[in-house]
Amino acid sequence: ILMLLGNKIPTSLKLFLLSLAIFDDLGAIVIIALFYTDQLSALAIIICLFCIFALLLLNYYHITHLSLYVLVGVVLWIAMLKSGVHATLAGVIISLFIPLDTKNKKPYLHEVLKDLNPWVVYFILPLFAFANAGIDIRDMHLGSVFSPVSLGIILGLFLGKQLGVFTFCFIAIKLKLAKLPENIKYGKFYGICILTGIGFTMSLFIDGLAYKNSDIFEHADKLAILIASFLSAIVGFIYLKIVK
Repeated sequence: ILMLLGNKIPTSLKLFLLSLAIFDDLGAIVIIALFYTDQLSALAIIICLFCIFALLLLNYYHITHLSLYVLVGVVLWIAMLKSGVHATLAGVIISLFIPLDTKNKKPYLHEVLKDLNPWVVYFILPLFAFANAGIDIRDMHLGSVFSPVSLGIILGLFLGKQLGVFTFCFIAIKLKLAKLPENIKYGKFYGICILTGIGFTMSLFIDGLAYKNSDIFEHADKLAILIASFLSAIVGFIYLKIVK
């Protein structure tokens, strides 16, 4: 959406939306780790701690052999999976310990990101969305989309997200905890807040965990997430095209 809008959106607002999306996903991962865990395995957790310590040493000594991080990362992921804590957390932990630069102060993390970006954008994210968006419309009744649960999801993601982000940012600005970028008005900032409702990947993932082995809502919950995301994208795009 931001690419379609081009120069109409200042870089400062693009960075705000990107930063918010990152922390939003991190918050979702923490929720998954805390509330969607089965029985904990002490042995697996100990192995996880050893892996984290190994990553700490690799980072401390500025080791830049990516294969070592992959090796420790795979062990950490398996141990995390067996521990009862959701394995999603392993990816976040690994990323925190990759060095920013080499011993010679050459950028390293940037090179890793550049190498991984095509795989993530063109393979991993589409596969992730496809795997978690499994909606079978053949058995879906239109009335289920307008059930209280579906309407709650749509209103929460589309209206609740934009109002929540804007309200708390407005309060922070008034309390002088933050400030709007130069030459940015609240009208354009609100357009960015509308776009925050697009984040459907983690929503679909949590939905799959919450209603695992259950077809109570006949997939209407997943469809509601997609509807809310598309609404946020379309309304946000039109709004930002119009507002000055």
